[in-house]
Amino acid sequence: MAHAQFDPTARQALATRAVEAKTSKDLTWQQLADASGLSVAFTTAAVLGQHALPEASARAVAELLGLGADAAMLLQTIPTRGSIPGGIPTDPTIYRFHEMLQVYGTTLKALVHEQFGDGIISAINFRLDVRKVADPEGGERAVITLDGKYLPTKPF
Repeated sequence: MAHAQFDPTARQALATRAVEAKTSKDLTWQQLADASGLSVAFTTAAVLGQHALPEASARAVAELLGLGADAAMLLQTIPTRGSIPGGIPTDPTIYRFHEMLQVYGTTLKALVHEQFGDGIISAINFRLDVRKVADPEGGERAVITLDGKYLPTKPF
């Protein structure tokens, strides 16, 4: 049976413990994803308290992190999503995403609606990928792919 959290406190505390264990064991997010059998983006989001893991994945991640059966059970609960408290984010990396949406949000909305019509891009039926690529002008670039199912608005 699926169980849902109504308060993010337990999952936030588990996320803190999990990141501490990941650091002390010198593990990567990819190693946790390999153990879970799921994508690195989904696994990372789940460990950070934003998704529920399937039972086998939760057990594998908890075991790798040395967190025990209670943590494995908690990793399976449906969280209260949203990891950024109200207001403008102050972490520079997260703020830049906020800035990107401030600058390009209306453009994305206009292009999505022009191509698809009235609706939304799902964050549930969704894939995320982050890659590092060489910049032809020197240095590196981040290529971030947000791949969500389009859900049309249905009049009722």
